[in-house]
Amino acid sequence: MSDAPRAPITAIDLQTDRPHSARVYDYIMGGKDNFAADRDTAATVLADWPGLRTSMLANRACMHRMARHLTGLGVRQFIDVGTGIPSSPNLHEVVQDTAPDARVVYVDNDLIVLMHARALLTGTPQGRIAYIQADMRTPEALLGDPTLHEVIDFSRPVALTVIAMLQFVEDAQAVVDALLEPLPSGSHLAITIPTDELAPESERLAREYTSRGIPMYLRGRAEIERLFTGLELLDPGIVPMPRWHPGPDERPLPDTATNMYAAVGRKP
Repeated sequence: MSDAPRAPITAIDLQTDRPHSARVYDYIMGGKDNFAADRDTAATVLADWPGLRTSMLANRACMHRMARHLTGLGVRQFIDVGTGIPSSPNLHEVVQDTAPDARVVYVDNDLIVLMHARALLTGTPQGRIAYIQADMRTPEALLGDPTLHEVIDFSRPVALTVIAMLQFVEDAQAVVDALLEPLPSGSHLAITIPTDELAPESERLAREYTSRGIPMYLRGRAEIERLFTGLELLDPGIVPMPRWHPGPDERPLPDTATNMYAAVGRKP
């Protein structure tokens, strides 16, 4: 269950006059928690690349596979950075399906995400889930949040999942290094991350997001490899998302149908 302390929500400025990445994603995926600025941004990027929704669906499917894989490796603690507006099945539903005692802390910096997380994120009685409002660009504040330490035992392995979020950080290396530093041996880093090396539309997508106040940074494979410095890359390494442990019933997608690499590494 989610039993972490909850701060009151008062005098919230949702900044509905400007797009937010979580709400743009929500609209493209068919959600209802978005505003005109988000819908306008989504309409423009979809006009440039109608396949973006396919890529987003592939990203979500990849997250589910990663969660199941890590649970199968015995991981029982997850910190999910950049949660987004809840959409079932969420990460905790996937991991607690096979590991009811799993603990999950969701992290996001959007207040709409906070409100919906409080209403929708309920887990098993054996496990724990919590949500904290924090910005991954200030990892010291994120890591210092008391709720994080109430739910996560930092003496045991943790899976740090950063799914389709590092494109919104200029210095992704510094963020990843800071978030991994306190995690013990046996912890894992799981990421999906946009690149300009797969779908040719990626550069136009990044320019459009950036022009609308959501800076987006695309990474090549070599830069993504550096994010895993000091970690042991799990099979199959850094690959286009559909190639990361596809399920037997999943229809294969060409590499150019998505714009993200996927990878998981283990901290020795």
